Amino acid sequence: MRTAGARRARVVSRSRVKERVTRAMPAMAQKANVTFEEDDLPYEEEIIRNPYSVKCWIRYIEYKQSAPKHVVNMIYERALKELPGSYKLWYNYLKQRRKQVKGKCITDPGFEEVNNCHERALVFMHKMPRIWLDYCQFLVDQCKVTRTRRTFDRALRALPVTQHYRIWPMYLKFVRLFPLSETAIRVYRRYLKLSPENGEEYIEYLHSIDRLDEAAVRLAAIVNDESFVSKEGKSNYQLWHELCHLISTNPDKVKSLNVGAIIRGGLTRFTDQLGKLWCSLADYYIRSGHFEKARDVYEEAIQTVMTVRDFTQVFDSYAQFEESMIAAKMETTAEMGQNEEDDIDLELRLARFEQLITRRPLLLNSVLLRQNPHNVHEWHKRVKLYEGKPREIINTYTEAVQTVDPLKATGKPHSLWVSFAKFYEENGQIQDARTIFEKATKVNFKHVDDLAGVWCEYGEMELRHENYDEALRLLRRATAVPSKKAEYFDSTEPVQNRVYKSLKVWSMLADLEESLGTFKSTKAVYDRIIDLRIATPQIIINYAMFLAEHSYFEESFKAYERGIALFKWPNVYDIWNTYLTKFIDRYGGKKLERARDLFEQALDGCPPKFAKTVYLLYAKLEEEYGLARHAMAVYERATKAVESLEQYEMYNIYIKRAAEIYGVTHTRGIYEKAIEVLPDEHARDMCLRFSDMECKLGEIDRARSIYSYCSQLCDPRITPSFWQTWKEFEIRHGNEDTIREMLRIKRSVQATYNTQVNFMSSQMLKASTNATGTVSDLAPGQSGMDDMKLLEQKAQQLAEDVERERPKPKDKILFVRSDATRSELAELTKQANPDEIDIDDDDEEGDDEPDEVPVEQKAVPIAVFGGLKDD
Repeated sequence: MRTAGARRARVVSRSRVKERVTRAMPAMAQKANVTFEEDDLPYEEEIIRNPYSVKCWIRYIEYKQSAPKHVVNMIYERALKELPGSYKLWYNYLKQRRKQVKGKCITDPGFEEVNNCHERALVFMHKMPRIWLDYCQFLVDQCKVTRTRRTFDRALRALPVTQHYRIWPMYLKFVRLFPLSETAIRVYRRYLKLSPENGEEYIEYLHSIDRLDEAAVRLAAIVNDESFVSKEGKSNYQLWHELCHLISTNPDKVKSLNVGAIIRGGLTRFTDQLGKLWCSLADYYIRSGHFEKARDVYEEAIQTVMTVRDFTQVFDSYAQFEESMIAAKMETTAEMGQNEEDDIDLELRLARFEQLITRRPLLLNSVLLRQNPHNVHEWHKRVKLYEGKPREIINTYTEAVQTVDPLKATGKPHSLWVSFAKFYEENGQIQDARTIFEKATKVNFKHVDDLAGVWCEYGEMELRHENYDEALRLLRRATAVPSKKAEYFDSTEPVQNRVYKSLKVWSMLADLEESLGTFKSTKAVYDRIIDLRIATPQIIINYAMFLAEHSYFEESFKAYERGIALFKWPNVYDIWNTYLTKFIDRYGGKKLERARDLFEQALDGCPPKFAKTVYLLYAKLEEEYGLARHAMAVYERATKAVESLEQYEMYNIYIKRAAEIYGVTHTRGIYEKAIEVLPDEHARDMCLRFSDMECKLGEIDRARSIYSYCSQLCDPRITPSFWQTWKEFEIRHGNEDTIREMLRIKRSVQATYNTQVNFMSSQMLKASTNATGTVSDLAPGQSGMDDMKLLEQKAQQLAEDVERERPKPKDKILFVRSDATRSELAELTKQANPDEIDIDDDDEEGDDEPDEVPVEQKAVPIAVFGGLKDD
């Protein structure tokens, strides 16, 4: 009963709600015959209770999404009637309406209904950019150009300026869709007032519609605006280059700008790109049909550019222009016919082009000289380019000597003056050449050597024309002491005050005095050179030889000594060498003590590098004019004084001279000293020579002792030749005991070196690891053999090889402990001993040999054999 009553109560309540909803239902819903189902009643009841809640309406709309579209639209309209300022409801409603007409023909009346909905929405939502954007895009899709443009304008007027950045991209995209260039230009102009940084986009659009004049004006404004930052990352030069390219390639379309002034302004602004700018200016005139102006521009360019790169660009463009002019003229002549004026014009163009190609080296030289007007080498090249044109050469030399600053010159500036004077000399104008040289001597060069070169060339010119007295006068004038003396390297003084210390001028004066002057004047010149302390070892030697040629021997020796006082080692080496040689040649053994003193002075402080020559000369003096023991003492001193690399050679000389003077026995001490001092590789050679000498003297034991000593220096694996030599020696002069001793020593030495190698290997292995054992010892068979085990195996293999090579013993009764048998040793002793006396009883020389004498035999007591004899 309760359940039935509850049901009746619910039915009554729903019917009452339905009546209330029907009474509250708007007239629009009633006209549309919209009826409510039972499931709609809760949403309707919620809306009746709170009609101003957006959430209630949204929930109701979401619930009715599957209903017919007019039902959903009716609910949106009811909601917006209650909440006309809700952005969410309007946005969703407009979106729903646009979706409903999507895919239909744009002439369908439904589009206009949607447009009206947007207009109604904008009454309340005119500050919402999203609504404007959706509406504008909807109009764009309908291809309503004028209405769309006006809507965009309304949007820009309605929205605050801070929101315009959302409208402009779509607006600009819209105006670019249709061929309405004037409208688009006006829109862009409005846009650039707000965002001038997007000027490149406008310029690109102007390019696309071929409005190049305005594009050039805009681009010029951007280039002149220093605060402009390109969004495409272009530099100011790149923008300028685009402007130059635009105005130079379109002279008939760009009328609002002064092209020449703009490009020439760029020439002063971008000095590192002059070539391209000059070519752009010339290209402008070429395209405009002003060919003579273009030619003038090219000529001006190649006369003003400063780099080879710019010159190459301009010259190549110039040559291409001339070629195209010739080709065009030839084509015109071929089409229109040929007359005399055309021939003359064509010949003129060909001659102009040929002259341009011929002028290229000279023009390039001018560019390099504009880069550095003080480049002497380029001035010389310019003179060569004018070969065969005397007037141009003179003008070039004149310009060069006036332009080149000696303090900034690259090269030798005095060579310009010298070449200038030689040019006059070669053309027979000697007096003009003298005038040039006189002017050159007054130039303030940077280096004294430059002025000295001028004086020397001046003197050479006079000598070539056999004016010997004049040449002497000039050089004496050059070397005269000035009123104000100055040091040679004092750069604060002019070079004219320092040239009197120039060795170049003094050397030439000395040569001239030797050839043309007197003995007294020549000697005075050399003395003056020495007094000025500018002499070189060669000057000293020349002076001494000059005195010796005139039989002033003691004076020449004094000159050597003055030179020795001026210089130190190693510069004094040549002077000492010449002095000692000349002194010995002059006096021989007459002044032996003086010669010895000279040698001792030369050797005092002599570096080991130069000691060998002096010692050999000293020893030769003692051998020829002194005492042999003094010579030997000199050789002994030499072996200690020379460099370590020359000691071996010096010992060889010492041994050879000692053997020739005193005999070979006197060389024993020298050999011993050499073996003690020299390194191992040379000591081995000395030992072999020493032992060979002892063998020749019959001192076999001494030779064997030397071999034994030398064996300590010879590893059998490295120096097998030594052991072979010793073996041959023992075969010739030894016996089985000595051979056995030699083999024992060899094994001992080999074991010593093996021990050293093993010790070094173990130390290396110990340094490379901190473990107590190797990896293979700790884990056999897992990580392979380590270095120590490899060395041990190699040593064991070597020992087995040696054991295998030895002959097997046949008789074990040996004199000493050894692995060699008695028969083997006897065989070794028989191989090559020339001193052996053959007393073998088994040989039968003939029938007349006496019969064998019987010898009485007696038994030996067993006690004599001890334990050797078997029972």
